[in-house]
Amino acid sequence: MRRYTQISTLGLALLAASPAWAAKGPFFSLGNTDFVVLLGLIVFIGILVYFKVPGMIGKMLDGRAEGIEAELNEARTLREEAQSLLAGYERKQREVQEQADRIVEAAKEEATIAAEQARADLEVSLARRMKAAEDQIANAQTAAIKEVRDQSVTIAVAAAREVMAKQMTAAAGNALIDNAISEVDAKLH
Repeated sequence: MRRYTQISTLGLALLAASPAWAAKGPFFSLGNTDFVVLLGLIVFIGILVYFKVPGMIGKMLDGRAEGIEAELNEARTLREEAQSLLAGYERKQREVQEQADRIVEAAKEEATIAAEQARADLEVSLARRMKAAEDQIANAQTAAIKEVRDQSVTIAVAAAREVMAKQMTAAAGNALIDNAISEVDAKLH
């Protein structure tokens, strides 16, 4: 079928491009250059057909078409592989992004918990320092009161000594000493 199509196409081309319409004089004579050219073309085409050049050209074109088809199939295969790789990488990217989001969220939660713990520790530390400061103030007050009392006693004793020294005679002093000794003796036994 293919061969008949080629031959009929060749025949139509020869008839359409017939030099007979352009030449003057008898066409079928060897003196007519157009006829000689036509005969040469027919012989050339005959030789091509005899050596099966159109079949070889057809086989070459079919081989080329098969090669192109194989390349297209390979390109499709490569494209599908590339798409599957791309989908895999996109999936991995989404997984990594989700993991990064989870890590960031966990870090935020840990930071919040750490901030709350630091706040609680600060409150405990402040309470402990306030208690220590209150204890120091109470101790200072106690020490101040004791120091004031001690000074008061020292001043009172000094004042009493002075008053007693001015008012006391030797006989009254000896009577007081004897009285104190008897009190000590009674309390010890």
